[in-house]
Amino acid sequence: MTDEEVMQKNLTLSFEFSLYVTEHPEFARKIPKDSRVVLLPGDDPELARINQEIAKKAKRFDDEPNRSVILSRSSACCRPVPESSVPALRLSLKSSRLRNLRCVEGHRAQG
Repeated sequence: MTDEEVMQKNLTLSFEFSLYVTEHPEFARKIPKDSRVVLLPGDDPELARINQEIAKKAKRFDDEPNRSVILSRSSACCRPVPESSVPALRLSLKSSRLRNLRCVEGHRAQG
């Protein structure tokens, strides 16, 4: 997977996550303040693996060495949409397409 594909998929996934936490404030309240949330899409194992690797590398440079890291897995995710339709998607989506989002691991990052 190219860096561009990873970026596009994570952009879409982040947008869906933002919608999800807006719709499910009880889920959002479970996320510790100032934690790093790592999104692991259940329908894209390669992206999930890449996101875990990025999170491991990022904690080496974190200015807060004991920051909580929350791995959040979803059973379904949306596929990236073509760039030309992204503005229409933002206007037309009324709810997140993420399903069964849950925190699968919460821990203190360790160097």
